[in-house]
Amino acid sequence: MLEFAERTITVRIDTAACGACEAKACVLACETYSRGILRLSDGLPSVEHLTPSEVVRKGTECLACEYECRVRGKGALSIEVPVEGLDAYRAAQAAALAHDRLAGEGVSDGHPD
Repeated sequence: MLEFAERTITVRIDTAACGACEAKACVLACETYSRGILRLSDGLPSVEHLTPSEVVRKGTECLACEYECRVRGKGALSIEVPVEGLDAYRAAQAAALAHDRLAGEGVSDGHPD
């Protein structure tokens, strides 16, 4: 497993799946759409040629590597993009949906509308 951080995202690559990948689409996408921080090392994607601070500085967070891996590769790459307030938003949406369902069924949830 290869994991590295850019400014605001975390990239995770299941390198066990990369050996069977002929396309190496993530590396090609990084060279084409970004600054080429991903390179092949022993047939696997790597950032070992850079220091962690260089990865942060050079990474553009373009997400092309994830898309290309999913479409042309083995789906071994995922990017975590933290969104501040997303968990609270989802909880509020779930509560509103539950309230609407109860109201639609004529069931009181104990709160005045």
